[in-house]
Amino acid sequence: MGCFGCFERKRSGTSKPSSSALSPLSTSRSYDSGAPGRHAGTSSGSAATTTTTTTTLSSPRSLPSLYEERAHNLRAFEFKELRSATDGFSRQLKIGEGGFGCVYRGSIKAHNGNTNTAIAVKKLNHNSLQGHKQWLAEVQFLGVVEHPNLVKLIGYCAVDGERGCQRLLVYEFMPNKSLDDHLFNKVYPSLPWNVRLQIALGAAEGLTYLHEGVEVQVIYRDFKASNVLLDEEFKPKLSDFGLAREGPSPGNTHVSTAVMGTYGYAAPDYIETGHLTAKSDVWSFGVVLYEILTGRKSTERNRPRNEQKLLDWVKRYPVESRRFGQIMDPRLENQYSMRAAREIAKLANICLSKNARDRPKMSEAVESIKQAMQFQEMDGCTDAVEGNLAKATEVDRETKDEQEAGSTESLRRRMLHLTKLNESANVVGRRKFMLMNVADPL
Repeated sequence: MGCFGCFERKRSGTSKPSSSALSPLSTSRSYDSGAPGRHAGTSSGSAATTTTTTTTLSSPRSLPSLYEERAHNLRAFEFKELRSATDGFSRQLKIGEGGFGCVYRGSIKAHNGNTNTAIAVKKLNHNSLQGHKQWLAEVQFLGVVEHPNLVKLIGYCAVDGERGCQRLLVYEFMPNKSLDDHLFNKVYPSLPWNVRLQIALGAAEGLTYLHEGVEVQVIYRDFKASNVLLDEEFKPKLSDFGLAREGPSPGNTHVSTAVMGTYGYAAPDYIETGHLTAKSDVWSFGVVLYEILTGRKSTERNRPRNEQKLLDWVKRYPVESRRFGQIMDPRLENQYSMRAAREIAKLANICLSKNARDRPKMSEAVESIKQAMQFQEMDGCTDAVEGNLAKATEVDRETKDEQEAGSTESLRRRMLHLTKLNESANVVGRRKFMLMNVADPL
């Protein structure tokens, strides 16, 4: 996963959990929510502190109390049920792997018992350095939050037996994988510019909800393209809340905690001080905006030395300069509004401000993206999507990601759907532009 700060030597799996492990809140937590001076879930087990000055968000209730209120929405699965749903955790159904463990595609009966529901099952790796604490964090946070741009947690499984501890999470299945896949894996068709803007907007709205729309502020702490999943309509949903933390309690500006996250995405002020705030997420969002613009990862070791770090490279092409267009993803084939692209780059630069206080709130970022989308609608463009999609059909059938049955047909449907989405966005844009001209005649 490219994570740092995971140098924990004390693993939660080494001690026998309590017999009440099926109730996530009965297991020892990595923080004591709500109380002033609480510590904030460090992976190393060391107590974290908070610094008292001005407050960023009032939290009248703690996360555990909210979870107790809403936990009934989660389903407690039997281990054998999930084993059956994934065909014994078959390698053929494995769709992802990370520090937590492996993710499998599966199918379960819906509540009515008549239809099957596609699911994604995340299974804890017994040797995971992240382990039980992150499993617990995901259950608690996703058991409380609910938003169209956050992945839905259907339920969990926690079993302690003779063969050891089993910790699993069950999510809604996201058929179009992640933003990371579509930006950086040439197996997939290039995302049209309109779709990229929609994904950026949805991700920003998801972060806005976490920062400003929940009774207890949530700091995501691991925002990156691979954690932005895409549903059948290519709408984004944030996933993987294992590193999420509650925001500072009233009277505090930040939470001090062990530095966790992914190299290339974590804010430098957080890395240097361990002071975690919502503005740490804003920095990460700025990095992903530049990935959306350029089609490059935050760090690419296979490039020339002066191009390996994305943020250093883009500085050579200032937003207002004539050379700015040279950073744009060549797979877009120049089919985008330059004004919209500049607006996104300006937003990215503000999000990447050295001083965290100079970074915008995510709600402000949402408005900036909407402004860029208006520029796109007014300027218009004719995306050469068909050409890009045709190139993507020449898929290496031996590629690991395409070993599933029916993968070629799935890719074809995905490409056609992207074409329709882009055509629809262009039609809407032209209609709005025509209406503007009618409403404001010369």
